[in-house]
Amino acid sequence: QVQLVETGGGLVQPGGSLRLSCAASGSIFRVNDMGWYRQAPGKRRELVATITREGSTDYADSVKNRFTISRDDANNTMQLQMNSLKPEDTAVYYCNVKGYRRRYYLSFDQWGQGTQVTVSP
Repeated sequence: QVQLVETGGGLVQPGGSLRLSCAASGSIFRVNDMGWYRQAPGKRRELVATITREGSTDYADSVKNRFTISRDDANNTMQLQMNSLKPEDTAVYYCNVKGYRRRYYLSFDQWGQGTQVTVSP
């Protein structure tokens, strides 16, 4: 079993910053790609940012130059630093982690429970 725990969401004013964290635990052999996604009310879940094991990153155009994704493979954690937040960034943010379990090296593709980010005056 692999579990993901997200922390760091909350209410922030426009122009403010928040830092999200995602910690993976359980029977993990190796973590590969990690990513953040978000879903606003009435909208489909969309990609925010991803990071490969090698450190290559990809961002949605709407968050480029404002958000930064990073990872700590020693602790199987991932962070999303969000600066210059806008009301349109309001959504539930989900972390996604892909990798291999220790048992039989089976692959996993796990989602976190989501954390609410609200940007409002």
